[in-house]
Amino acid sequence: MHDRIQQLSPRLANQIAAGEVVERPASVIKELLENSLDAGATRLDVDMEKGGIKRMKVRDNGKGIERDDLALALARHATSKIHDLEDLDAVATLGFRGEALASISSVARLTLTSSRDECGKGWQVSAEGREMHAQLTPAAHPRGTTVDVRDLFFNTPARRKFLRTEKTEFNRVDETVKRLALSRFDVSISLRHNGKGVLSLRAGSNRVEMERRVAQICGPAFMQKALHIEVERSGLRLWGWVAEPAFSRSQSDLQFFYVNGRAIRDKVVSHAVRRAFADVLHHGRHPAFVLYLELDPASVDVNVHPTKHEVRFRDSRLVHDFLFGSLHRALADARPGQREKTAEGAETGVAEAADTGRVTGVQGGEFAGQQKMPLSNRPSPGNLQQQMHVYGTLHQPYRGHAAVAEPSGDPAGSAAAVPQPMGAKMASGEGAPPLGFAIAQLHGIYVLAQNDHGLIVVDMHAAHERIVYEQMKVAYAAGGIQAQPLLVPVSLAVSQREADCFEGRSGVFTSLGFVLQRAGPETLLVRQVPTMLHSAEVEQLVRDVLSDLIGQGDSDRIGERINQILGTMACHGSVRANRRLAVPEMNALLRGMERTERSGQCNHGRPTWTQVKLADMDKWFMRGQ
Repeated sequence: MHDRIQQLSPRLANQIAAGEVVERPASVIKELLENSLDAGATRLDVDMEKGGIKRMKVRDNGKGIERDDLALALARHATSKIHDLEDLDAVATLGFRGEALASISSVARLTLTSSRDECGKGWQVSAEGREMHAQLTPAAHPRGTTVDVRDLFFNTPARRKFLRTEKTEFNRVDETVKRLALSRFDVSISLRHNGKGVLSLRAGSNRVEMERRVAQICGPAFMQKALHIEVERSGLRLWGWVAEPAFSRSQSDLQFFYVNGRAIRDKVVSHAVRRAFADVLHHGRHPAFVLYLELDPASVDVNVHPTKHEVRFRDSRLVHDFLFGSLHRALADARPGQREKTAEGAETGVAEAADTGRVTGVQGGEFAGQQKMPLSNRPSPGNLQQQMHVYGTLHQPYRGHAAVAEPSGDPAGSAAAVPQPMGAKMASGEGAPPLGFAIAQLHGIYVLAQNDHGLIVVDMHAAHERIVYEQMKVAYAAGGIQAQPLLVPVSLAVSQREADCFEGRSGVFTSLGFVLQRAGPETLLVRQVPTMLHSAEVEQLVRDVLSDLIGQGDSDRIGERINQILGTMACHGSVRANRRLAVPEMNALLRGMERTERSGQCNHGRPTWTQVKLADMDKWFMRGQ
């Protein structure tokens, strides 16, 4: 190491900067495509050879680059997107630093050809890994720009050896192109590798065309299970698609989140989504979503990371609560029968959400076509037959049928117990509710029902567990948090920072039923705890809450712990396997599911019901063939 300070050569400075921008071929493609979009391109063509290591070419039909600006485009920190500090405070473009082309040209052989002329006359400039005086040459080129990058890292072998196999590098390019394609539905995109077409996406402007592209990228199964959401409030707009919890994944590979069109990964966003799915996902599973957040560019800082994958929100609490509330409401209102899908994935059961503030099937926080169950009428956990009877009497459209009849007590649950009017409906399949009418019980575990589309299979314990759990949460919230004093206060040794945090946020603990007192610079006394948590590890819980308050300004640990206890109580208070139900009781259970939030999953995230289409059963037996 030299002990004298000296200025780096331009070439070395460029290669150091390239370490931030150019990690692998996918990094190059990302920068080039973002430049094309900023230039107003409506078509992007990407050609790759050998995973991009040998060659990458991106052509667009944007507005092009002026002849006199071509050489400057390869210089560091040369940009047309910002001119002063005020522009940096409200960046509305994907790229803005002016480092991409300079960094790429310092570690590869780059040729830039562009034209602003509709007659096809353009100019070309080249650079090969070193500072050089750019030579302009005429070139035939339609309106737009082509960037041709060859021999990546040819002059930096130490970095080239860290590249993976051709297949791995191309897969990352493919993922980058798809992620960007989801941000701009109005742009046509094609991708070729070694002369073979890999991806061809047509531009679209309406929702059907957008969903077609989402299905191409995320798979048709995602769209068949996706809920469309569109909510606008407090200057924030959230729209996109979120998959039902039943479509959870073993890894977070189908999570696309965009802020003002920019793909980002953010802790605030991740936490809000995780909280929204906390009650409906199986352990270790990950949700799938394609979501877009739009807000004032001045309210978000995109210049906090060299790759611009991270952002900083001016009011992170507002953004967090908006995301959590919107997703939580959408998942809660995704009841059975909210919408049906055709084989192509188009929605037919509910009108498309096109108005501001509407989630598919949800508007103004209420489920379309349904009434909220009055709190006074919600049954508390207890006698099963009493609960089933109350569920039935609340279901107005089917009053007078077996769904609201007094349980017959017939353990066999025979079809003879069904009054003739419902029996006729079941036979014809007309006018059935979303989960249909019960026809049998299988092995004392599953309820079989018939609806307009075929067969419904319900896990009766899981379904009843969710119903009881939701009722207990509502009843608990309505009754407030009951607390009890401790006979002997619990003394906690904490750091001075944690003790100061408690004094500044003592209201958080009070609202949750805790009474704490600071007994010294580094000592807290717990004098009162919520009744439901009297047997919990109070000391660890308080420490965790303090850690959350210091780290993220809020904590939901106590609420989660209470919900865990309520879930356990609901599990033990629900109908068990091998409990024989009469047909009226089974129908009452189905009607309760149709009115209960998040009834598609039990408290542990397992599905509660599934639909077997009649067309699928016809295929089993080769009917009509």
